[in-house]
Amino acid sequence: MSDARAGGGPGNLLSNRTELVMAVAVVAVVMMLIIPLPTVLLDALMAMNLVLALLILLIVLYTRKATDFSIFPTILLVSTVFSLALNVSSTRLILTKGMAFDGRMIRAFSTFVVGSGGTEGLVVGFVVFIVIIAVQAMVITKGAGRVSEVAARFALDALPGKQMAIEAEYNNQSITEEEAALRKKDLQQEVDFYGAMDGSSKFISGNVKVGILITVVNIVGGVIIGAVIHGESITAAIATYTAFTIGDGLLSQFPALLISTAMGIIVTRSVSNGTFGEDVSTQFTRDARIYWVGGGLLGGLALLPGFPWYVLLPLAGLLMFMAVRLGRKQTKQDTAKTAAAKKTKSEPEDMSPIVPLDPLSLELGYGLIPLVDREKGAELLERVQRIRRESGLDLGLVIPKIRIIDNIRLEPSEYCFKIQGMDVGRGKIRMGYYLCINPGGVKDELPGEKTRDPTFGLPALWVSEEKRDEAERAGYTVVDPPSIIATHLTDIIKRHAAEILGRQDTQEILDTLKKSYPAVVEEAQKVLSLGEIQKVLQSLLREQVSIRNMVAILEALADYGAAAKSAKNMQFLNEKARQVLSRQICLQYADDGRVLRVLTISQSLEQKILDSSVETASGIMSAMDPPSRNAWIKALSRSVAAVQDQGWFPVILCSEAARYLVKSSTERELPDLVVLSVPEVVADITVEAVGEIRVETEVKENAGVV
Repeated sequence: MSDARAGGGPGNLLSNRTELVMAVAVVAVVMMLIIPLPTVLLDALMAMNLVLALLILLIVLYTRKATDFSIFPTILLVSTVFSLALNVSSTRLILTKGMAFDGRMIRAFSTFVVGSGGTEGLVVGFVVFIVIIAVQAMVITKGAGRVSEVAARFALDALPGKQMAIEAEYNNQSITEEEAALRKKDLQQEVDFYGAMDGSSKFISGNVKVGILITVVNIVGGVIIGAVIHGESITAAIATYTAFTIGDGLLSQFPALLISTAMGIIVTRSVSNGTFGEDVSTQFTRDARIYWVGGGLLGGLALLPGFPWYVLLPLAGLLMFMAVRLGRKQTKQDTAKTAAAKKTKSEPEDMSPIVPLDPLSLELGYGLIPLVDREKGAELLERVQRIRRESGLDLGLVIPKIRIIDNIRLEPSEYCFKIQGMDVGRGKIRMGYYLCINPGGVKDELPGEKTRDPTFGLPALWVSEEKRDEAERAGYTVVDPPSIIATHLTDIIKRHAAEILGRQDTQEILDTLKKSYPAVVEEAQKVLSLGEIQKVLQSLLREQVSIRNMVAILEALADYGAAAKSAKNMQFLNEKARQVLSRQICLQYADDGRVLRVLTISQSLEQKILDSSVETASGIMSAMDPPSRNAWIKALSRSVAAVQDQGWFPVILCSEAARYLVKSSTERELPDLVVLSVPEVVADITVEAVGEIRVETEVKENAGVV
């Protein structure tokens, strides 16, 4: 069990072993620079160096994006140090053993690769070595280094523009938040990769220079050791050490040539999203005409005297054959495209049987479009994204993307919020002006156009920017146009969160939670259906209770779900869910001293509310007779107003059985009223009763009781 907790699974063990092997390998490569190696081990390591270079080249050829091989710059460093360590080790063995040197790989390269022996072989080998060095240093490495430098500079310069493009797609709802984050991560990796490649190209160029130096040192040092120390003739020493040096140089520079070729390929394919083979296959087979022209040119050359017709004619025939094949393929593709175009024109496009509505949308009059125009700051877009995140943290509900569109049916300065296509709030904005709201203590009245705050309906004024400072000094709350819409959106989300939460959203919440708490989710779903869980969550959201603590809510549903279903009282589930969130609810309305000021209901009035309950298809509801209900609402409104006059937030405290009936009976007249039950009050919260709600008949009967 401890292994499982510590991440001791097979995958982790393999990863740990790989990390250990790589760490040992890198340390061993560095130690090879100073520790002598036997020739058998040197042969094995040289073969590994050759295979490593070949693998790197093949990986690059089969890589679709440069960043898919993100460790390439580091591999360049390690392979360069590895190659240099082998060079140093082979140099040590060649100089110490002389003619007795028995390294098979170097001897093979000094004879087989050169192709001849004796003085002629030495000259040919030396020329081949110089040519390889020149090609690598002056052509491949230099060109790849320049491409890396330009690619790194351009990638860094284009980074802000590409990030803004991703933000624009995200704000236009073309991509999700996760896709936007992934694209930004890929973009940053691309910039980092080309920046690293710009520096890594110096490893190869440095390797070439060191290779030349080691070759000169091997020849000069070998001749001195052979002639002076070993007593060999100058001719024999030159022949021996030059042959070994050429073999050693070819064996070290050939893998370096493969790696530098791979570097050139990977930095020159920055605009491709396919493998090298796929790109060649696609781009070399686009047009048959190039093969007709090429075949005709080769056929013409074959007819000229002196040219090898036996080589040119078969090549011309091959090109002609490819031209015929490609021509037939292109004809079929063109025919299919023409048929598809005709079919599209002749057959009208079938309309989808479902025309989906946006979960939440914001429609703007054309006069408000500058608020979402990126060239003019697009302040509203940033506010909307921030509101979505903050609402998710406050309510525990992931708000769907808010579609922002223009609507010519609206007045130029008007905006409208819609949920599922239905209007849930609207207002008017005066661009270039500020909304000044009187919080209640302002006595100096400013000149301006009178209006009302679209969110809360408070009296307000529109003032110009010149009078903004004056309004703030006078005590007004000054709000700019983007903040007006943002505040209204926040209020819309809080009031209509229950409507926003659909069954698909509920399922996504459960699926996400199941990854970390599978037992809790499975137990709750055994007892309750998806729709029943959704209804409990909607009931909580309807009363501004956050559902972020889903684990506690589901545990309560699992505990009491069966009892609620057997009693056919689903409101009972809602009460139990509230009770497990009791601390959260109490702290939401208590003051800084953890004091909760409440209004209580007289015992006779509460009993009357309980007696009025009836069962309906939607659950238990309050059905008081009209006179009693009017008296109840009037008494409640009077008590709430008295509490508000003292600067306190009105909270009603009653029994668990009456809580839902009290809330449902006041929802139309006092939708923002907070009603708590006694079991919802936690022990460390101090409850202070600031009044008792009584109807007029009770007040007359109990004169003197407040």
